[in-house]
Amino acid sequence: MKLFIKNHIIIEESSDKMDYIYIGKIVNTHGIKGELRILSDFDRKDLVFNKENNIYIGNSYIKETINSYRVHKNFDMITLQGYTNINEVLKYKGEKVFFLRKDLKLNDNEYILQDLIGFEIIEDEKILGKIKSFVYNTSNTLLVIEGVKNFYIPFVDQYIIKVDLKNKRIETKNAKDLIL
Repeated sequence: MKLFIKNHIIIEESSDKMDYIYIGKIVNTHGIKGELRILSDFDRKDLVFNKENNIYIGNSYIKETINSYRVHKNFDMITLQGYTNINEVLKYKGEKVFFLRKDLKLNDNEYILQDLIGFEIIEDEKILGKIKSFVYNTSNTLLVIEGVKNFYIPFVDQYIIKVDLKNKRIETKNAKDLIL
């Protein structure tokens, strides 16, 4: 089994080719009943943080099942099946949380932002660059573009015309105006 990191996704190569997607970090506990506070900017939380879903914790990918979920301030709060006390979950404080890609059950035309890393940005048939990463701010998700000059494109309809998953490219409008 070989583990490697590629574009913020930790991939485990094994006979069944499972890949784990980083979804956040357990930053603390909350209360005395074993609730965990997760800091996550994962874009498809609706598919991950559901009762009965399995998550994988830490570098050993310890499999746990979500018992409950709620949002509190900027945090995703979960409890795990079989844990009812803060002392039982303290071992997970500071650990990374992963989810199996296959468990996302995405349709053929659906994607997560991490899938877009490496896509070409095309405007008026010219390549402006490739997506290097993405950044969340308070109002938008920004695509970090690496080209002749590095720049950001807000991931909104004002700039994004089409995401072409097959050809690994994104068609834009007005994005070249963002290059300083």
